Order: sequence, then structure tokens, then C-alpha cells
Amino acid sequence: MDQLSASLAATLQAARHDRDLSVNALAERSGVSRAMIGKIERGEAQPTAVLLGRLSGALGMTLSELVARAEQSDGDRVRRTAEQPVWTDPATGYRRRAVSPGTDSPLELVEVELPPGASVSYPADAYIFKTQQLWVLAGRLRFHEGELVHELEAGDCLELGVPSPTTFHNPSAALCRYLVALVKTRS
Repeated sequence: MDQLSASLAATLQAARHDRDLSVNALAERSGVSRAMIGKIERGEAQPTAVLLGRLSGALGMTLSELVARAEQSDGDRVRRTAEQPVWTDPATGYRRRAVSPGTDSPLELVEVELPPGASVSYPADAYIFKTQQLWVLAGRLRFHEGELVHELEAGDCLELGVPSPTTFHNPSAALCRYLVALVKTRS
């Protein structure tokens, strides 16, 4: 297991404990089985983007926050490229880079690379934001937002509506890169 995966497992467990949640309670909130949560926290299973999205949403944090905490950002106002935590979904090859510095800012920027033909889906309760926008930097993105389907190309920017189940799909033979800008809800 690589260092980020081990740190991610410990961070997930610490976030659960900080919120005084049992494994059972987190399983109920997230829809992820108790057995899988245990395997992830013990470092016996590499979680997918979908699982991490469900777990982070159930913990009241974004996937990027979870990854950033695993990287133990020191609160600097500058996050150099080499210091930006990158997480790759073992199931799809989806890569997520937390661009924003580890400050307490409600704004968060995330760069995503979605391989050709790949799809990643999230339930509505994974979205704990006031506002989220997607800006396609390269390639094409087919974004399913509930019943709506948005066909986006390089340069297009979409503001998401009310939280609903979503699917990010790259319908092309080329890599899709996009930036996610979101404003987090304060608890």
C-alpha cells in the first residue's frame, strides 16, 4: 500500500471518530457496507472514487478535503504543484488533484483527468456545497445531472443545479481534463 492510501485510511477513520460515528452509523449514512468501511480503514481495500465520495459526503466533507487531510496540508496559502495531493481511482483511472491550498477557505479548486470511455457516478448526498461549477479544460465531458445530460467541450463551463445523482463520462477517445470549483457549505 502506498503512503497516500495508508494516510487516507487513517484520515477516514479519524474523521469518523471526530464526528463520534460508529462504523454502523457511517454505513447507514453513506450506503457503504460496514465490512467495506472496515477494510478501507484497515488499509485492506483500495476505495474507488464512488466509495470515497459517499463516505466523505456522509462525513460532511468533500472528497478533496479528505485527500488534503490525508496529505496533512500545513495551512500555507500557496500549494505548489508538487505538493498538490493526487488521488487515482483504481477502478477507472480517474485522477483528482486538490489544487487549492490547505486553508480554511470555503472555495475549493480540483483538477480532474477522466480517461477515455471512463465514467464515475456519485449519489446526490455526496454534494455538500452551496455552488459547484465544472470548467472543461480539454476533451469532452458528458455530465449527467439527474435527468439532465450536458454535453461539454473544452472551454465550456457549467454551474450545477440542486444536488442530484451525477455521472461524469468521457465519451471520447481522448483524455478529458476539467476543473471543479466549489463553495463548501459551512457547518
